[in-house]
Amino acid sequence: MRLLVTGASGQVGWELARSLMPLGEVVAVDRNECDLARPQDIPALIERIRPDIIVNAAAYTAVDKAEADEEQATLVNGTAVSMLAEAAKKADALLIHYSTDYVFDGTKAAAYTESDEPCPAGAYGRSKLAGEQAIRQSGCDHLILRTSWVFASRGHNFVRTMLRLAQERKELRVIDDQIGAPTWARNIADATAHIIRQAQQERQQHNFDSGVFNLASAGETSWHGFTRAILDGAAQRGLLSPERLPQLHPIPTEAYPLPAPRPKNSRLAGDKLHRRFGITQPSWRDALARCLDEYMEHRGHEGGN
Repeated sequence: MRLLVTGASGQVGWELARSLMPLGEVVAVDRNECDLARPQDIPALIERIRPDIIVNAAAYTAVDKAEADEEQATLVNGTAVSMLAEAAKKADALLIHYSTDYVFDGTKAAAYTESDEPCPAGAYGRSKLAGEQAIRQSGCDHLILRTSWVFASRGHNFVRTMLRLAQERKELRVIDDQIGAPTWARNIADATAHIIRQAQQERQQHNFDSGVFNLASAGETSWHGFTRAILDGAAQRGLLSPERLPQLHPIPTEAYPLPAPRPKNSRLAGDKLHRRFGITQPSWRDALARCLDEYMEHRGHEGGN
């Protein structure tokens, strides 16, 4: 089995290259080899690689920038994804695609399920929803995995940002009225490998159904609560000095205005994923602990060079 992974240099893409290795030959391409801002190049790429599985981990993720550049966001997250889906259909390949909690406006009181009607409040969410719709319209075999608040020990993400700011500032003010489930890129990649293994068996047995599934950590917290856990976990591991941790202040969303609206409720119910694939995601706290352990290992290796 040959698996094509796009966005190989991103948080999830980097983890996928490792998690998918037991399944077959993994061809991981970054933006230099597969730039979704050039969707016209996609058919030739698929024809050359001839994958059985396409895992699209590439996306336009600059949420605030998208408000002023929705055309570019839609080109990458909508038009290019449509081209990927059409190419997957032609190649009879299974397409795995990642989407986001931003397809909802966050006004629901309970966790969002896959049957809730999408209602994005901003340009980024609209662009991601356009990609979802294009995939469904293509008729290709597909699984759309919606996730939230992705973090990792590498790359640009909230965990690494907070670890850096904690060393630079005496006080941190973090939003406490947006609720979600921080999700580790490693867990997303490992779950994807399990999903692909089962999905391919279903396809071979001619009982595969395409669909959308929520893939996020168990539990919930605010950005303020997440930050507290990051700081405490880092202090326990000696990554930060317990005596010099910055004071952490909760603030409302209105106190930190940004160009793009953020969902107040980003919780994604994982029941459907468990029923179909038997996957139960670990709690965000357990995932964060493992991520911080890995971050500490990286720091140790770098220090020894």
